[in-house]
Amino acid sequence: RTLRVAFNFAETGFDPPRVGDQSSIRVIAHIFEPPLAYDPLARPARLVPLVATAMPEVSEEHRRFVFTIRAGIFFADDPAFEGRPRELVAQDFVYTIKRFYDPELRSEWLYQWENAKILGLSELRQRALVQKKPFDYDAEVPGLRTLDRRRFEVRLADPAPRLLASFASATLAGAVAREVVERYKADPQAHPVGTGPFML
Repeated sequence: RTLRVAFNFAETGFDPPRVGDQSSIRVIAHIFEPPLAYDPLARPARLVPLVATAMPEVSEEHRRFVFTIRAGIFFADDPAFEGRPRELVAQDFVYTIKRFYDPELRSEWLYQWENAKILGLSELRQRALVQKKPFDYDAEVPGLRTLDRRRFEVRLADPAPRLLASFASATLAGAVAREVVERYKADPQAHPVGTGPFML
């Protein structure tokens, strides 16, 4: 009743913005969940909702996207939540994406989001670099914000019809809880806590 899977090389860690090796990414994909996923049986490939209630609302010019997150999805139990069930909410995705812009993390995946030209996020990162201050996760930007507990909005400077593919990647958009990152800030790589079917 035990499935054993071998990797060609060891993992390096499990904090999505910080890892780039395939062994780590394969594990991350079973712990963290993005809003969308690919239907494994569809030919040609097709995106479907995962933790979203449906496919997002997309403006005609592909510059505005609104995602709605399903109720009743919870993060795995962890001391960071102080014994309380922690439900997945729209703000978790806003925080998750902002982490890629944090200069302290030096994420090799930042270019994926910067190429999308999300309004205000590159400027927020630049401000942290110029002022040599910690990245301001609480600062509002026009391109990434929550509309309510279940919905978040993404606005772009230019049309990007293929942006939805990024929201099917656990590495780029797998929801991370802020409480977990802050509790284990000394070594977040060793403490992945997601909403997916597996725990580490």
